[in-house]
Amino acid sequence: MPKQVIETSDAPAAIGPYSQAIRAGNLVFTSGQIPLHPETGEIVGDTAAEQARQVLLNLQAVLQAAGASLQDVVKTTIFLTDLAQFAAVNAVYAEFFSERPPARSTVQVAALPRGAQVEMEAVAVVE
Repeated sequence: MPKQVIETSDAPAAIGPYSQAIRAGNLVFTSGQIPLHPETGEIVGDTAAEQARQVLLNLQAVLQAAGASLQDVVKTTIFLTDLAQFAAVNAVYAEFFSERPPARSTVQVAALPRGAQVEMEAVAVVE
């Protein structure tokens, strides 16, 4: 099964040797998204909640470029630099995944690229 590299200018460009997402058959695997503005490349938001909103908008754009949507997501992973921000991030996450939310893991990490407080990745199934 050949893999398809997914790229869109509606989400931040990769800041390393990786693709925004890969589509393999009916599966879409996104790279981790941090809260970068797609046009400026700057971090959006001072709080974890504000950053989570931008991260989810970036994920949404990458998925759309792959022919998928947030409704197609079956698994997410959230990386936080401070688990004390879990409730705030969770509230924003719930706005984007209000019905039939995907499976999810959330972990605290020591640091994220560019000083971000939040990073998320997703796996989607496209019919």
